[in-house]
Amino acid sequence: MSYTVIGMRQSRAFRVLWMLEELGQDYTHVPAAPRSEEVTRVSPLGKLPVLLDGDHVIPDSAAILTYLADKHGGFTHAAGTPERARQDAWTFRILDELDALLWTAARHSFVLPEADRVPEVKDSLKSEYARNLERLTKEIPGPYVMGDTMTVPDIILCHCGGWAIAAKFPPPPDAFKAYAKNLRSREAFARADTRD
Repeated sequence: MSYTVIGMRQSRAFRVLWMLEELGQDYTHVPAAPRSEEVTRVSPLGKLPVLLDGDHVIPDSAAILTYLADKHGGFTHAAGTPERARQDAWTFRILDELDALLWTAARHSFVLPEADRVPEVKDSLKSEYARNLERLTKEIPGPYVMGDTMTVPDIILCHCGGWAIAAKFPPPPDAFKAYAKNLRSREAFARADTRD
C-alpha cells in the first residue's frame, strides 16, 4: 500500500508527512502549491493537503491524520472511548484556538486578494494566540497532551508552534518550547522535514 500526499512541505501537508513517517508507511509526495493543477485535479477546493489512498481523496490535515491513525492503529486512542473523546477535544481546541488564528493571519497577509486584506487584524490575532497558547500549555500533562502517549493533537500543536514562529507571532512560553523541542527531536519529524 502506498499513499500520495499532495501539498508543499511548508504547508499543513507537513503534518501528514510527519504522521506517515511515524507510522512507517510508504508514500509519494507531490509538493504542489495551493490551487495548482495537481491539487484541483483531485480536490476542487484547491486547499492543502490532500491524501490519495487508492481511489479515495481525503482533504484537510486533521481529517487525514485521524484517518491514518485509525486505519493503522497508532497515535490515537480507540474510537468510542473516553480517552478518544479527550483526544478529539484537544484536536478541536487546537484547531479553534491556534490554527484558525494563524490561518486568518495568513489570509490577511498573502492569501486574500490585496483589496480584501485587513492587515490591522493581525495584532489582535497575535495577542489572542499568545493568551490561548499560554493557557493551553499549562494544561499539557506531559510529555504529550494525552500524558505519556503521543497522539494526533501533538502533531497539530507542534506544527502550529512552528507556523507561529515563521509568521512572527509572539514567542511561546518556555514550557511550550520544551514540549515542542521533544517532538521535533523525533526521527520521523526529521525525515518529514527533509522532504521536497
